[in-house]
Amino acid sequence: MPGLLIPKAELHVHIEGTLEPGLVFACAHRNGIELPFADVEDLRRRYVFDDLQSFLDLYYLAMDVLRTPLDFTEMTDEYLAKASTQGVKHAEIFFDPQAHLDRGVPMEVIVEGLTASLRTSSERFGISTRLIACFLRDKGPEAALATWEALQPHLDVIDGVGLDSAEVGYPPAAFAPVFERARAAGLHLVAHAGEEGPPEYVWQALDVLGVERVDHGIRSVEDAELLRRLSRERTPLTVCPFSNVRLRCVPDLEQHPLPALLDAGVVVTINSDDPAYFGGYVGDNYVGIQRALDLDATAVRELAAHSFQASFVTDEERRALLDLL
Repeated sequence: MPGLLIPKAELHVHIEGTLEPGLVFACAHRNGIELPFADVEDLRRRYVFDDLQSFLDLYYLAMDVLRTPLDFTEMTDEYLAKASTQGVKHAEIFFDPQAHLDRGVPMEVIVEGLTASLRTSSERFGISTRLIACFLRDKGPEAALATWEALQPHLDVIDGVGLDSAEVGYPPAAFAPVFERARAAGLHLVAHAGEEGPPEYVWQALDVLGVERVDHGIRSVEDAELLRRLSRERTPLTVCPFSNVRLRCVPDLEQHPLPALLDAGVVVTINSDDPAYFGGYVGDNYVGIQRALDLDATAVRELAAHSFQASFVTDEERRALLDLL
């Protein structure tokens, strides 16, 4: 299928969500950690989720094996190697500092491990990268501000901030103070909104946080005025089809709201979210949605072009990426 290998950018991938079961066990063995899973297949069998929270429970449990810079480097290398086989030419990668800081892993360890891989990603994998630090909304706005302070020595390698984790009950507006600080520091701003949460969360992400992209945003289809605004302002949505199905936000790919978003003129990009858990990397998501919705080659190329247009790259870099299509 053309969607698998078409040149593309991935703009919504949580690096901890690329942690494959084999590496979970390898890191656990290296770090002397006893896992509550019998083996790799036992872990894989648990990848059945009722909702976002049921996924997050397993997600945080598995990432407990990440303790050293090497663990973070190997995880990132594995993602980049896989992405390179699925047409990815540029990746804007999320990481969750609080999920590691709360386990006693220092910020220096996290950043050192990630950047050891990312700084040579172009040479080794043909993928340029950006790094986005996300705040865990269920930890609250005060914890986000504390994390922002911990990020200060590393802002030279951080390109943006985001907002993720459990959505319902944690509206974006509460995080305005930390987003104001990040904006003043010149960082890019994104936020998860409108996946499980209502369209109102998307409005808040736009109007209160001032985000440049909305992560997920699929429930925007429930609000005609919001769709008109997203289209008019060309605000991209980073949609993750397999994730939406596996977390039961939509019943199946055939009923995904992607066509309604595109028909409304919204800039939609396709991404993998947490590919180790949701059954496929970004190219697999392209193929899955292409088959389910019977998209033609022109529509697939449009989605790939959107991914480059929505990237946080220079105009020169964007032109070079678009020339690949």
